[in-house]
Amino acid sequence: MADNTAEQNRRAPDPRRRSQRARNAIIDAAAELLGEVGYARLTMEAIAARAKVGKQTIYRWWPSKAAVVFEVFTRLTGAEAGLPLPDTGDLAADLKTVFRATVDEFADPAMDRTTRAFTAEVQHDEEFARAVTERLIQPNSEAVRARLRSGQDAGQLAPDADLDLAVEMLNGPINHRWLLRTGPLTHEYVDRLVGTVLRGLRP
Repeated sequence: MADNTAEQNRRAPDPRRRSQRARNAIIDAAAELLGEVGYARLTMEAIAARAKVGKQTIYRWWPSKAAVVFEVFTRLTGAEAGLPLPDTGDLAADLKTVFRATVDEFADPAMDRTTRAFTAEVQHDEEFARAVTERLIQPNSEAVRARLRSGQDAGQLAPDADLDLAVEMLNGPINHRWLLRTGPLTHEYVDRLVGTVLRGLRP
């Protein structure tokens, strides 16, 4: 009798595994559709159809398509927005590590496609732009600012260095080069950028 029960348990479907498969299918479908039709034309119905799940299954985990797309971003980048930067004591090396990873993400076709869809929507949807700023841009900028502040406290940056401006000086050129395709985004470019910015901020 015990053997039969154990055999039945092995054969019974695992609801947690089934739920994870459904979540993965939804994220994959949203990422594909975002690249194909853009954020404005993306619908929960289309995501459900592509993922082969019911629309209510999506709403069980995400309240809106924006929430689904933010999860796409999280999945693509492999980390939540605003996670602390590494702090090895070497400010330049830590910044290079982070921004090298950023240009690697931009080089990924799925990430490039999704980010460009985000960027296009931000231009004409103020509500969506605010959500992107609050949930992605501000947390990531604060993480960079916090690492710069740590370097400043360690005497690696001038006491009066404008850290808000420094964050823009690091992010801006990378985003500009990616958005307008004005040149290659490489680790060598990142290293030169970080070196140039930090030279201007030294005590």
